Amino acid sequence: MTKAFTGGCQCGAVRFRAERLGGASICHCRMCQKAFGGFFGPLVSGYGVVWTRGAPSYFLSSNLFRRGFCAACGTPLTYELIERGPENPVELAIGALDDPQVAAPTEQVNLHDKLPFFDGLTALSVRRQISPELAEQRAGLVSHQHPDHDTAEWPPAGHYEGLHA
Repeated sequence: MTKAFTGGCQCGAVRFRAERLGGASICHCRMCQKAFGGFFGPLVSGYGVVWTRGAPSYFLSSNLFRRGFCAACGTPLTYELIERGPENPVELAIGALDDPQVAAPTEQVNLHDKLPFFDGLTALSVRRQISPELAEQRAGLVSHQHPDHDTAEWPPAGHYEGLHA
């Protein structure tokens, strides 16, 4: 049996399955920076992608490409040709995969927009301790994030109370 690759948004309203993954990269273009709200866009080619719960909403980021996202929670999900044929993969957000480790990037693209401090990020100091106030606050944290696997139903009864009206 072939392994399927699953994933979805943070709130669980949109879920997908891909039959196969292709190349993975990080894109430094300004559009990806804005779409992901980060320094780059991590993407992997997905083949045989089907939506198993809900469907993404789309933003036409250019005349050729659209970006899929969850309308409920805003999670970036795809980058794809507007008029995509069956031979064209859907570029999936690596972080939206249930197991993002299966899609380690192997290349960087669009270096013309790479932020000048990007290469030095791994040299930043690491804060290993948090304040007692923050530790106390985190002790009461209850995650409302969808788990990293398919669920029969989501959200559980009473989990979001009014957030998905």
